[in-house]
Amino acid sequence: MVYAFNWYNVGAVLPFLGRDLPASTFELGIVLGAFLVGAAVFQVPAGFAALRWGNRTVSILALGVMGLFSLASAFSPNWVVLAATRFGVGGGAAFFFAPALGLVTSYYPPGSRGPIIGIYNSGFSVGAGAGLLGGALVGASFGWPAALLVGAALLLSMTAAAPFWLPTTSPARRSKGFRELWDAATPVLLSRSIWALALATSGLWGAFYIVPQYFFDYASVAHPGWSVALAAILPTVMILLEIPGGPIGGWLGERSSEMRGIIVVWGVLCGFGILLIPFLPVLGLVGLFVFLGFADGVIFAVLYLLPTYLPEARGETLALGLAFLNSIQISLGSACAIVFGYIAGTVGYGPAWWFAGAVTLVPLPLLALVSGRRGTVVAPTRPPAGVPRAVRNPNRPA
Repeated sequence: MVYAFNWYNVGAVLPFLGRDLPASTFELGIVLGAFLVGAAVFQVPAGFAALRWGNRTVSILALGVMGLFSLASAFSPNWVVLAATRFGVGGGAAFFFAPALGLVTSYYPPGSRGPIIGIYNSGFSVGAGAGLLGGALVGASFGWPAALLVGAALLLSMTAAAPFWLPTTSPARRSKGFRELWDAATPVLLSRSIWALALATSGLWGAFYIVPQYFFDYASVAHPGWSVALAAILPTVMILLEIPGGPIGGWLGERSSEMRGIIVVWGVLCGFGILLIPFLPVLGLVGLFVFLGFADGVIFAVLYLLPTYLPEARGETLALGLAFLNSIQISLGSACAIVFGYIAGTVGYGPAWWFAGAVTLVPLPLLALVSGRRGTVVAPTRPPAGVPRAVRNPNRPA
């Protein structure tokens, strides 16, 4: 939750940043994009770090890195320095997400991870919603630096608490040499399924980042009569609806013989919905944001569940597989955010929303290249008394 708060608290104060630094819409897009570039560049190094030193160690240290750069960002004298510090926050975020998700999945056996991954993503949604609404309110009351300072304080507090909260799942690890790391990583980095899954959903990733980050600024331009609270509530509703969408999506994914179909159906509906943003009245936007939030939760729970069933991304290489998937998605998503900001600043928000809808829809056919079909997985059954958890359901696909 705290990690996600620091993704979205900057988007919540974009109008204040533009006024005080000062910065244009395009320059603010660079600030948002810099975070994503940092998150993309360090994804694969994060996967290698987790493979060598373990998910738990890497994810805890990453929280501290995020916290220090978030603290520095609150004292940025101009948008260039802010973009640089947000790049550092993104780097810390990269070292957290995939290792932390790998740690979470290690606590549960195969076949029961879908709802757990959904709950993990729901925690992200809670923090993102708090970042949007809380960041906007704190920024409006005390200035944009206060919103960033709150995020930094929360991150540093969690860094101190996490070693006591997160249980270990294995004995002390032996550090792997470069050759061992490369041999383990090569099947992941060359996986056609991971490449195709990442490319097919990069537009979705970018669109789901753009909509809540830019909507507050869009509302100030297209609907100047709206209050700060109303402009912040709509994207917050979207984020909060991801909370039930995540576990439900994970549950559906575990019980589906064709997980790719779930992504396609929900993704197409989202793409067409985003195209409609410039044309909808307030009530229509409320309905759309409710749908987009729930769909976001469903899609990304399935998206992060699917690699756990790929042979090349199981076990200790899962974090690297998820990191590589995120690296491709975020790289393209950051480019989408920058292009969106450029279009909005030069042509207007209408064409920018059409662009966001189009990049959601166009790459989805690449999912045909993903090895997504498998036998339907049934719900876990309760083992007889005395049976260790590790040997439950021995016939379940690994």
